[in-house]
Amino acid sequence: MTARSLPSSPATPAATASALTALAGHTFANADLLGAALTHPSLGERTSRNQYERLEFLGDRVLALTIAEILFERFPDEDEGALSKRLVGLVRREALAGVADGIRLGNHIRISPSARAGSGKARESMLADACEALIGALFLDGGLDPARNFIRRHWGALLDANSRPPRDPKTALQEWFQGRGLQRPVYTVIDQEGPAHAPVFTVEITTESGHAQSATGSNKRAAEQTAAELLLAALEADLEAEDE
Repeated sequence: MTARSLPSSPATPAATASALTALAGHTFANADLLGAALTHPSLGERTSRNQYERLEFLGDRVLALTIAEILFERFPDEDEGALSKRLVGLVRREALAGVADGIRLGNHIRISPSARAGSGKARESMLADACEALIGALFLDGGLDPARNFIRRHWGALLDANSRPPRDPKTALQEWFQGRGLQRPVYTVIDQEGPAHAPVFTVEITTESGHAQSATGSNKRAAEQTAAELLLAALEADLEAEDE
């Protein structure tokens, strides 16, 4: 993923309010909520930090509810498992950061200079968190409708791009190898710990090309799925590096 960037300094409060009114489709009755959603904890303001994190917490739940509602409407023939896979992809950090990046939310975040100059992953997390906080602020200021409208508007492209049923990581990894004429990877349980009622499995995937990845889970399948997801991400990253 392309590293997200933040501008060297935020816009003025007036410009922020004007721009975000247009972006959010909502005029805030309580401007303090908007300010709290855009004040990053790195500034060291204890009250603001608490409010920001609370808004982030709330926004995360509102986003999940709204996306679940949209998926329920859009895919009437899919079961709970398929809908859950779609949900995970649409509320993950990368999706939130992509939306925040698209609406230039970073232009309006109050953040310390050191945090603003952080790594790509750190900037991505900041954008994702701020997007959640903004959704939480929308919900508190105007109820579910403005938050829902914001999400429906800005997640539309992501939903359209994922119109095909999701594949689980093991299936995706298997198709990756089959598409290249390679042998399927081998899954091996290399460790099992914990009591019988709460075991922890460690599974390792190995390939004929020498790649390997391990992961743990509360059952064998969960560990296999996590290991497959990690290995697929590593393989695709290697391909991207080769193309650069």
